[in-house]
Amino acid sequence: MIRFTKSARVLAAVAATGLMLSACGSSDSGGGSGSDGGSSDGSASSALCGKNLAFMGALTGDAGALGQNMVGGIELALQQYNDKNPDCQVNLKKFDSQGSPDTAPGLATQIVNDDSIFGLIGPGFSGESLATGKTFFEAGLPSISPSATNVTITQQGWTTWHRVIGNDDAQGKADAAYLTGDGGATKVFVIDDGQDYSKGLAGTVKDALGDALADSDQISVGQTDMSAAVTKVKASGADAVFYGGYYTEAGLLAKALRQGGFTGLFMSGDGSEDPNFVKVAGADAAEGAVLSAPAGPPPADFGASGLYATQSYDATNIFLAALDDGASTPEEINTFIGSYTGDGVSGPIAFDENGDIKESKIYAYFVKDGKLDVDNPQAIS
Repeated sequence: MIRFTKSARVLAAVAATGLMLSACGSSDSGGGSGSDGGSSDGSASSALCGKNLAFMGALTGDAGALGQNMVGGIELALQQYNDKNPDCQVNLKKFDSQGSPDTAPGLATQIVNDDSIFGLIGPGFSGESLATGKTFFEAGLPSISPSATNVTITQQGWTTWHRVIGNDDAQGKADAAYLTGDGGATKVFVIDDGQDYSKGLAGTVKDALGDALADSDQISVGQTDMSAAVTKVKASGADAVFYGGYYTEAGLLAKALRQGGFTGLFMSGDGSEDPNFVKVAGADAAEGAVLSAPAGPPPADFGASGLYATQSYDATNIFLAALDDGASTPEEINTFIGSYTGDGVSGPIAFDENGDIKESKIYAYFVKDGKLDVDNPQAIS
């Protein structure tokens, strides 16, 4: 039996808690998330053959490009695996939340009630992760997010939830250090859009800046008139602006700042680290911007592109390694994930007792000559 009834899933989740905690830190996963993916001899657990992984995140809307990057990494891993395992095919079901914590709960219910789904890559965003984590936990469905970074997600006790990316504390501290170090800023104005991801990242930056924090403000998702924020930035005397949010509003804010005469450094986090930032801001306004991410560029011969593609690829291959190891129930898969160690294309992977990745590097990407240079970031932590 692949999946449990709802009451049985609750028991499974409780059982998985103890198993996962005892398994964390073991030295061998029995599988890997290396660049070739999948089994080398076509052997796999027949119980999961023909079943599905699920992805939930934004595939359309303002953040849709980020979700499409994730799907690209997932599909690459599945293609490689299925090519090597013709008798054990694993497929993908996609659920487009548009990154909304209001839309995601209904999709989460669909996912946990689908007996063909044995694992989730996602959720893709922090707000939807906080809105659905309890549902997935109570159902006993293992999940690995390639991109949700809000610190509090892994503080909820949801032992089926994991992420293969550094959290906002790691990124925010590195961003603040860059701003006042290589960035040369002495007074930084911090702005966010009020979402869980954005507030978390911006809050860490503010705390880490200390006396270098000039002031802060908040805009709204979908806001197009940034004049009030620009006025506050200029009145503060700030020589740098940090924005916590996604590329659409980041681009509009950068454009408005330049049009308003602000000449200082503009920096944002991984929600903005996408070529669409330059398209929205315009090449002139985007020039010189610094966009950080807890993710390095993919290898030159990697078959998918964009931020989070490598994390999604690695997350998928962890599930496939569990399948090859003989896992056939949700608690077996969850235990395998908790004890997993390996070197993925995104870097070394091992999880702590809360589901956070143990090691993560933060990178700064630069807009140069009118485009985002995604190939030559600077490691800043």
